Amino acid sequence: MYEAVAPYPEGESTASRYALTASEYGFDGVVCRRTRPTDAPESEPATADIRSEFGVDVVDAVEIDADDPQSASGSVGNYRPKTTLLCVRGGTDAVNRYAVEAERVDVLTRPFADGGDVNHVLAKAAATNGVRIAFELGPVLRSDGGRRVQHLKKLRKLRELVRQYDTPFVVTGSPRSHLELRAPRELRAVGETIGFDPEEIESGLAEWGRLADRNRERASEEFIAPGVKRGKHEEDT
Repeated sequence: MYEAVAPYPEGESTASRYALTASEYGFDGVVCRRTRPTDAPESEPATADIRSEFGVDVVDAVEIDADDPQSASGSVGNYRPKTTLLCVRGGTDAVNRYAVEAERVDVLTRPFADGGDVNHVLAKAAATNGVRIAFELGPVLRSDGGRRVQHLKKLRKLRELVRQYDTPFVVTGSPRSHLELRAPRELRAVGETIGFDPEEIESGLAEWGRLADRNRERASEEFIAPGVKRGKHEEDT
């Protein structure tokens, strides 16, 4: 299982500190969501060194934050070759729709951030294009009153849609500090309040790692795209 975190300078903790805490909580890895691949501080250790020291995977991810579909599209073209996971931060209906219709996007994150929503049209588009929709549990974990109730309502609706249309999804507690990291059992408990089985929450946490493995394989020198035949000189070697 993986947790998607906001590392410094966007969040309050470094990738190393997240990795240490994640290892203590039993996660297999952390996904470091940044708005640009160059946002990592120069003083931060290389991801390979972090993996070696703490025994958890560290996945680089860009989370595009755009005001409109046109800006998002330009950023997707720019950053797709430079990162393992490519996310689009939603929040408006227009950006949400762009994200689920773009095959180069891995995950639509924060779909409710700016008053946006997910309906059956977007859920079906995400299923068709293989775009994961993120269940962001942070507002449930760290808010109360009306805001918490409203977010729970949206998450329950989203859960019904992903089940109905077999839409792929990921799960995250959206921590911005290692102090906000929650163990998988706590995330399972939140998931039950919106109607998920514990196994579904675990699958949503693990999906980050499955996506990373898939994209790393595709980026490797050995990857041959489906439908592309090897040249004769390659077959003979």
